[in-house]
Amino acid sequence: MKRLIPILILLISFSSFSQDGKKIKERIKAQKVAFITDKLALTSEEAQQFWPIYNDIEAKKEALKKKSVSKRKAKKPDDLTEKEAEVLLNEMLDIEDQKHQLQRELFTKLRKVISNKKIVDLMRAEREFDRKLLDKLKDFRERRQNRKN
Repeated sequence: MKRLIPILILLISFSSFSQDGKKIKERIKAQKVAFITDKLALTSEEAQQFWPIYNDIEAKKEALKKKSVSKRKAKKPDDLTEKEAEVLLNEMLDIEDQKHQLQRELFTKLRKVISNKKIVDLMRAEREFDRKLLDKLKDFRERRQNRKN
């Protein structure tokens, strides 16, 4: 596991190539699955029920994230009128509400599959995975910068 994250970070640096970017995302997702499964100590029965629910909600969250990014990138902030900024802000708030609803939906569905404690552990595991991934990316960038200097 410790060896794979630096490799993933290295691959992230080449994400400008869309096909490589997709492969990187798939690898990161696979590592996240392994990390969460390990942290939650899911039984095979729990895993069979857990992952379809989790993946469905994650796909919906990803769609909202893409929608949010495209709306924000549609026009430069300096080019927005006050009215356009108000509309954009309201759309962003709606998207945040939808994300919150998806999180509630996830927890409601997971309560039927795993314990509340494991749901709390899931939240921690997601944050820990993200933090480790960001730390590795930061380390990679620093090493790359040091090599340039």
